[in-house]
Amino acid sequence: MPQYDFRCKNCKTKFALFYKTYSAYDSATPQCPNCGHTDLSRLITSVAINKPGRDYSKMSSNEMLSVLESGDSRQVGEMFEQVGGGDPALGAQYHDTTKKLLDGQSMNKVESDLQKSQKTNKPTKNS
Repeated sequence: MPQYDFRCKNCKTKFALFYKTYSAYDSATPQCPNCGHTDLSRLITSVAINKPGRDYSKMSSNEMLSVLESGDSRQVGEMFEQVGGGDPALGAQYHDTTKKLLDGQSMNKVESDLQKSQKTNKPTKNS
């Protein structure tokens, strides 16, 4: 929901209003919550800019290998998430690993945890 910040020209109170849509903002007459005046200054307090994402699904295998070799766990996690998505066929381990990478855990730690879990999940030969 967009946040609009204002300062009242009468009492100098700073406040924020939220509107569900841009058209709701356009049709509104904002008032100061302190004194009720409508003579307001619009403030620019912060601006969010989306960082352009990468389309990993269109990368060549060499480009994907480059991402893996970069050592940037978040970038690798983004690639896993984008390429594998929420496909349940990939299994819980894939999705858990992807989450760990997206959370910024080091690739060495994630790999070590995977190796440990594979050792504990191997069937034993008692026959």
